[in-house]
Amino acid sequence: MLETIYEYCRAKACVEEGFPFGEETLVFKVSGKIFVLLSLDATPWQINLKCNPLWAIELRENYESIRPGYHMNKNHWNTAVLDGSIPTSLIFEMIDHSYELVVAGLTKAQRKAVLNL
Repeated sequence: MLETIYEYCRAKACVEEGFPFGEETLVFKVSGKIFVLLSLDATPWQINLKCNPLWAIELRENYESIRPGYHMNKNHWNTAVLDGSIPTSLIFEMIDHSYELVVAGLTKAQRKAVLNL
């Protein structure tokens, strides 16, 4: 699952990856803004994703393994525990949603650079 998530995130336009918080947390950014944090030292692995506040609440109510974002703004971020209880298609949908929220918040010039690739 980890490799699948990695490849899925890397395939998005203008994505950079790195370890700005230490080697245990892989971070994916678009135009310098974080859209995914992947905790590599957690068992099972965990992923932090930006989320619309209303959908964030809905996801938390429907999945025990989706919680308010760990070390993040609890209104705008969720932490999903990758224990197999969340359908892979939903994980990808949440990654897409996080990416789209971050791109929407970029400057006009940054958005144009991302969307015109």
